[in-house]
Amino acid sequence: MTETVARAASASGRSGALAPIASMSRRDGAIAAIRRAIVTGDLQPGEKLTENRLSASLNVSRPTMREALTQLAQEGLLVQEPYRGLRVADVDPGTIMDTARARMALDTLAAQDVLADDTGSRLAQVEAAWADYDRLALDADPVAAHEAHVAFHRRLWEASGNSMLMRLWPATEAQLTILLARDQQTRRDPRRARDVHRAIVEAIRTRDPDRIQQALEAHTMASARELVALLQRPPR
Repeated sequence: MTETVARAASASGRSGALAPIASMSRRDGAIAAIRRAIVTGDLQPGEKLTENRLSASLNVSRPTMREALTQLAQEGLLVQEPYRGLRVADVDPGTIMDTARARMALDTLAAQDVLADDTGSRLAQVEAAWADYDRLALDADPVAAHEAHVAFHRRLWEASGNSMLMRLWPATEAQLTILLARDQQTRRDPRRARDVHRAIVEAIRTRDPDRIQQALEAHTMASARELVALLQRPPR
């Protein structure tokens, strides 16, 4: 047990509550900075990361940086390779399409469960999620737009009330973060992203299964195929 944690544990024994740990806020700051760099493209897919360079750049201790990198690797944003260290996760065309097919099934299930609620409270949660996303979808800060995008999908699943979907969310969020980062850097079209999400919400309002399926197809499968085509296009 480290001295900091020992002090916190001692304080817990005296007062019944854990005191804030300064090193944790430093770790969270490092995590946020690296995640932002991945989303903005300052850290490129496949780029190798070194603990020394990052700790110096972000002015945090090496143990704190090690914790941050471990957390990001657990989330799936970084990949740990034996004898080669850490690198930013990347997605190949096969992974993009596999992820899209899985998300189609899961988002369809979420929409079905939202509409299974006769009270309308689940649909109201979707409407609130859309309103929050719509306010930030065209934000000049790509990280704000990215986080709003991810939050919309998380809240759609939350609105479904499906406990299994929420168990699957952490792994889905990591993959979604990587895919959206690649999409934002490659496509650079936030208006299109907003439009396909608006179409999903409008389709759910109609309660028409075919229209919902069409909206999800345009949002997920068509977007995945376009992203693959863009990534495979020879550089100019």
